[in-house]
Amino acid sequence: MTERTDVVVIGGGQAGLAAGYHLRRQGLDFVVLDAQAVPGGAWQHTWNSLRLFSPAAFSSLPGRLMPTQPGEEYPDAGHVVAYLSDYEKRYDLPVLRPVRVLGVHDDGRLLRVETDSGTWHARAVISATGTWWRPFLPAVPGRGDFEGRQLHTVSYRKPQDFTGGRVIVVGGCNSGAQIAADLAHDTELTWVTRRPPRFLADDIDGRALFDAATARRRALDEGRTDTGGVASLGDIVAVPPVREARDAGRLKASPMFVRLHRDGVVWADGTRAFADVVIWCTGFRPALSHLSPLGLRGPRGRIPTRGTRSVQEPRLHLLGYGDWTGPASATLIGVGRPARDAAREIAGLLAAGG
Repeated sequence: MTERTDVVVIGGGQAGLAAGYHLRRQGLDFVVLDAQAVPGGAWQHTWNSLRLFSPAAFSSLPGRLMPTQPGEEYPDAGHVVAYLSDYEKRYDLPVLRPVRVLGVHDDGRLLRVETDSGTWHARAVISATGTWWRPFLPAVPGRGDFEGRQLHTVSYRKPQDFTGGRVIVVGGCNSGAQIAADLAHDTELTWVTRRPPRFLADDIDGRALFDAATARRRALDEGRTDTGGVASLGDIVAVPPVREARDAGRLKASPMFVRLHRDGVVWADGTRAFADVVIWCTGFRPALSHLSPLGLRGPRGRIPTRGTRSVQEPRLHLLGYGDWTGPASATLIGVGRPARDAAREIAGLLAAGG
């Protein structure tokens, strides 16, 4: 099967849906290719207790406010999945699934998108695959010697799977803090961070983070002093479960160990801790293997961009991977603006004959 369209959007999570909304407003013909079998993007794969950093009204995609979740100030992942499913239907977005993109190729005037379900030729491509599908594990000495269980954030679901066990959680940002708080009641928990954890003030949530990221981007674009953005405020949003565990004294961090051994970990001073499980909450890298045929990779595995547009390939836009593709673009509230800008740039390119 071979199809042709103005724009192919790769990824049907929050970034792909926001792109679709704005492409529709620009009057462009497009298709969204999603590797997942059902709507919801990465949110359908998160741990059970995950909560958003912001109230529902401040966690919305363009054009449609997220409804509140009864009894919850900060909605859970299931509520987000339901919202994204409704959003897709509400705007009748042309999402095809499950379709796995194998590679994007330069075919001269068009970009060729090869998938496991056929080929699309497009005048432009928006890559919106996010980072969840590429978990990062640090090269810590002895990691292969540990005989217990090791898993990354992507595989954690609920504390009941570890009841009574000796668990080491590695990571000092939001996922590490939330999972450590989740496990603080019924396990022998050791929370390990590279530096002392920095909790944001209790009254700061995703709204302030979005404003900080936007102000930093504006300052850099205007040649002013770097404000520090979100990093200047702290690393961990004190959502209610994290705040409760912290205030109860159950969320105390140890410094990073230097290596693992057969049945635990070792610190620089020789102190040891035994463990049945190590959970690596150590972040992600952008999932961009489908763009490898274009040969655009730059430092740290990123594709150099100006806004969302690839510097080397103006028909390609990257959306939702982090601040380097738009301030707070990896968040629900933040992805709308760069999605709008990408759609406008693509419309202008196509109108000019690109």
